Amino acid sequence: MSCQHLTEAGNPEPQAEDVCPDCVAIGNDYWVHLRACLSCGHVGCCDSSPYQHATKHYESSRHPVMRSIQPGETWRWCFVDEEIG
Repeated sequence: MSCQHLTEAGNPEPQAEDVCPDCVAIGNDYWVHLRACLSCGHVGCCDSSPYQHATKHYESSRHPVMRSIQPGETWRWCFVDEEIG
């Protein structure tokens, strides 16, 4: 069973595909993996990346669910319930 946030999450198009726009904006060109917000499509780098922009987006927006946009990955993560789906 999934939490309500995962069940109700949308699936907007990611606003970027190959870059973390927040990293680019600060002149950083290194990130590990990219994640997309399932409320607005914002793309941020994962927690293994130096700046952790996906988590920072959640902290500022409170959009509860993100998904991996890495090729071959289909998982989603709920920040609120700390549940993968």
